[in-house]
Amino acid sequence: MMATRRDKAPMAITVFFRVQTKIEKMVDLTQIMDDEVFMAFASYATIILSKMMLMSATTAFYRMTRKVFANPEDCVTFGKGENAKKYLRTDDRVERVRRAHLNDLENIVPFLGIGLLYSLSGPDLSTAILHFRLFVGARIYHTISYLTPLPQPNRGLSFFIGYGVTLSMAYRLLKNKLYL
Repeated sequence: MMATRRDKAPMAITVFFRVQTKIEKMVDLTQIMDDEVFMAFASYATIILSKMMLMSATTAFYRMTRKVFANPEDCVTFGKGENAKKYLRTDDRVERVRRAHLNDLENIVPFLGIGLLYSLSGPDLSTAILHFRLFVGARIYHTISYLTPLPQPNRGLSFFIGYGVTLSMAYRLLKNKLYL
């Protein structure tokens, strides 16, 4: 059976309104850049991601200066065959930097996800900035206490402060904004 012009008109109108609704939602997304909480999150996320990237460079620096490598192909610059095998080893300093970097990955990734959702949920600006500053400060102090190394409980306290901040944002998000 063939569709008449009358049957096609409601379908065209429906498609038009769906497209218009999607465009309106996209316009709303551009307003995110005007939101102070989101911009604060973006600023602190940039700082903490830059710090995490610096940890990669620091690991590479320690590997090169101490001539300590994890893969045989990385040793070629310093020798071949049996001579290169002496560079395939572990070093306490390199491992310390690497463990600090791994700890960053375990903590910064959840902060980024939860922090993004939290910042988009319309929290109070001063409360949000407090969360972001505490997390970034705790992670920077954690790195300092890991690499120096400072005696415990310095590193442990900084870890739990950062972890607690992320949990606090998750709790506020679940309690106030999400429908469970």
